Amino acid sequence: MYTPSDPLSCYPPPAFDRPDFLPMDTDPGELTLTRPLLEEALAAKPALAALSSEEKQGVLLSMADALEAATDAILAANALDLAAAQDTIAPVMQDRLRLTPGRIADMAAGVRAVAQLPDPVGRTLSSHTLPNGLGVSKVSVPLGVIAIIYESRPNVTSDAASLTFQAGSVCVLRGGKESIHSNTAIVAALHQALAAHQLPTALVSLVTDTTRASANELMQAVGYIDLLIPRGGASLIQSCVDHAKVPCIQTGTGICHIYVDGDAQLDKALAVVENAKTSRPSVCNAAEVCLVHRDIAPTFLPALWQRLVADRHQAGQPPVELRLDPAALAILGKGIPAGYDDFDTEFLDYILAVRVVDSVEEAIEHINRHSTGHSEAILTQTRAHADLFTRLVDSAAVYVNASTRFTDGGQFGLGCEMGISTQKLHARGPMGLEELTSYKYVITGDGQIR
Repeated sequence: MYTPSDPLSCYPPPAFDRPDFLPMDTDPGELTLTRPLLEEALAAKPALAALSSEEKQGVLLSMADALEAATDAILAANALDLAAAQDTIAPVMQDRLRLTPGRIADMAAGVRAVAQLPDPVGRTLSSHTLPNGLGVSKVSVPLGVIAIIYESRPNVTSDAASLTFQAGSVCVLRGGKESIHSNTAIVAALHQALAAHQLPTALVSLVTDTTRASANELMQAVGYIDLLIPRGGASLIQSCVDHAKVPCIQTGTGICHIYVDGDAQLDKALAVVENAKTSRPSVCNAAEVCLVHRDIAPTFLPALWQRLVADRHQAGQPPVELRLDPAALAILGKGIPAGYDDFDTEFLDYILAVRVVDSVEEAIEHINRHSTGHSEAILTQTRAHADLFTRLVDSAAVYVNASTRFTDGGQFGLGCEMGISTQKLHARGPMGLEELTSYKYVITGDGQIR
């Protein structure tokens, strides 16, 4: 029987001890590309720390207005990026790069949504008084300087800037070469808002060098960067995890599964799978694998083929390529056999791997072996199966009878998100404001000594 593959189971000088990872023209003893920018980012921290919650809100609202006012300039810059991308990235990835007036309006709306969220800084998380009279309080504080390395989605620029600003941290943005014109125009608009409030523009810093060297420097910038967040494909995230000397969050890579249980309601299951796969296949919360219980497979799989392949082709939409394990292939009598790596691949395209399983336990075992820990769903009418699935599936977001496409900070009521963390420390799932802060202990006394 077919067996899928196993999973890929104050300013000290920066220290580079992995010169083999760096380009040959990079001096491992210097931050040759980013040091001036990082020093300005550090110097800007007090200006942000001095702002009240109301003042931060006012700046964010100005940022949103500035984005909308700069719509024409941002679209013109985006057109340059799209023109350069025509022969370099796939059409489905070009959609991630493309901006429209509506998408820019959504970016501004996201900034306004963040402005309305409670200030996460300065909250007393817990407090108690010791027998000796000392008062101990745990208080939320900014992380400091947060660097974000991301790829072709220019909306990340405004999302990251607004979230870090509301969380009291300076952001250092390093987008990909595919979106450099768009990112530059977006940051220019944000800088106009900062300048209007007499704030240093270094609070939102953009690394304009898009070579591998600048990314390497951010990974190694000990003493400058308090947290590094990579947002992009598996290779980018793995490079950061393997080579970063600054604290790093793993985000984004999503081999997301949907398990269709033996008693799932057919119409609802088809709608959920179609939404999870086709509504935006190039994003990390899109489904990549569909597991189907053997009892429902003879009915569900032909209906799935009709819905995702035949109907979409007839409607002039991109059909989904189903890659089928032997059992699914035998039921349909047509299709593409699943390859060795298809159950371990984030396709980010109109491709869905399909496997037939004998039980909810087998589905759980498959998911925990092959998942990247992002989002998984069960479609079932059996409460015991739903409970078992949510208890044993070890991913950041686990759904019962709903699409994985809801794994998103905005959909979860967190405002914009910085990314989806697929690790367990210090954050997991959509990273909103709370996940972009740390804490310190404040102790008050009256002359106590130990």
